[in-house]
Amino acid sequence: MGSAGTADVAGLVLAGGRSSRMGQDKALLALAGRPLIAHVLDRLAPQVGGVAVSWNGEPAALAHLGLPLLSDAAPDRPGPLAGVLAGLDWAAGQGADWLATVPVDTPFVPRDLVARLAAAAVPGGGPVLAASDSGLHPAAALWPVRLREDLRLALDQGQRRVAGWALDQGAVTVQFASEAGFDPFVNLNTPEDLSDAEALLRGERG
Repeated sequence: MGSAGTADVAGLVLAGGRSSRMGQDKALLALAGRPLIAHVLDRLAPQVGGVAVSWNGEPAALAHLGLPLLSDAAPDRPGPLAGVLAGLDWAAGQGADWLATVPVDTPFVPRDLVARLAAAAVPGGGPVLAASDSGLHPAAALWPVRLREDLRLALDQGQRRVAGWALDQGAVTVQFASEAGFDPFVNLNTPEDLSDAEALLRGERG
């Protein structure tokens, strides 16, 4: 797939989960004076032909983004795979062959994420997952749109594990190195994580 342009890849920010440890939806958390989702979109949007948000909250909360807001394609919030499926259905309607996903709590995802995942993708092959020194990051991935009916069936049958399903589809991984001493896929789960991210942003700008 290495020669494919961004028009072949749609993008999705996975923001449909509950954020109990933060006390509010992660997408709306203030990071350096802006919502967390704005930082993620800054990095993802230039890499793809179009972008949407997996979101199960009130639509008005993210209406200012002017982006498609996709509710889970399965009831009861069964996890990120339901968001991926909603994204695949949307991407199919956009004429895209691939969907790139990133979690909303990873504000430092690489700016070359999609290009590097796409370089490892094989026509007719499976998903491509990001990995780093801290392990596999299956929600930062490139998904073939053609697998959406397989995923729909898997969800109906109770599959909930992103990595498990992706690997069952023959997924390959791409290794990303740490940048300036921190993991580019560091995710924000606690207020302390948010403070650390503020410090990292100050370092990037300083």
